[in-house]
Amino acid sequence: MTFYEAVGGEEAFTRLARRFYEGVAADPVLRPMYPEADLGPAEERLRLFLMQYWGGPSTYSERRGHPRLRMRHFPYRIGAEERDRWLTHMRAAVDDLDLPPHLEQPLWEYLVRAAYGLVNVPEDAEPPVINRSFTITSRDRRDGDEGETIRVSLS
Repeated sequence: MTFYEAVGGEEAFTRLARRFYEGVAADPVLRPMYPEADLGPAEERLRLFLMQYWGGPSTYSERRGHPRLRMRHFPYRIGAEERDRWLTHMRAAVDDLDLPPHLEQPLWEYLVRAAYGLVNVPEDAEPPVINRSFTITSRDRRDGDEGETIRVSLS
């Protein structure tokens, strides 16, 4: 049995992502990091990614290619405050699943490692004041991925 199946499959990851984004929607620091008016697409991406990571369907990779988490999050300033707020909302979402400890612990440990791994500014860094735009394109064809272009504007 995969971890995905043990925690309750798609239903559990749907609940997790929904509860998490309920917190994000009301968070004045995190909400501006999501440019879409509706958080639904972000919720779906998180749900599909976590389902795949934990042994569920590979829908995420089929739709979006390799996860490339650091590259996809690069355009956003993620410091200690953003990380900690993300973890606060994710903690509430994990708690709502009411998983037994042997399932809750590896899930939470992964989420903490992921949150810390996506921090991309030193804790004492100020927001950038550079007024410049550039484009990052990833085209790793070895894994059949078509690549993705991300436009970054620092101002």
